[in-house]
Amino acid sequence: MSKVAKVDQRVKEYLEKTGYEKWARCHSPVNRARMMTSNIAECINGCLVEVRKLPILDFLEEVRILFAAWNCKNNEIASYTNTTLGRRFEEILTHNGVKSLRMTVKPAGRPQTIVKTYKLPIVSMPDKKDWNVPCFVDDEEVLPPKY
Repeated sequence: MSKVAKVDQRVKEYLEKTGYEKWARCHSPVNRARMMTSNIAECINGCLVEVRKLPILDFLEEVRILFAAWNCKNNEIASYTNTTLGRRFEEILTHNGVKSLRMTVKPAGRPQTIVKTYKLPIVSMPDKKDWNVPCFVDDEEVLPPKY
């Protein structure tokens, strides 16, 4: 807009008065992740240009890896966030967290869901020596996902 103002200040004022959403090809009132896109789909499409050539299962695996990497990165950034809510709000958050453990979400129809609370019975875990684990399961090595 500074370049427009150098050419003609009246045009800059007119465009600002009209509103960016009416004339800009891409407008968002907030800056999302330092990328200005008209929607999240454009951002994802830009990241997946090269993998579109892959077979569908390989493509979907690349999408899963991309989202997992983003989630891992954002989780790591969030883990360094160190703010104190205050005692009252910490208590509310803890109380709501405990209450949410006793809730289930079930579809009630297409656009609606029902949240029901229930009480969980406390069942003690049997001792490890009493477990009946087949050999083929016990011998299997399971590694976590990369992200």
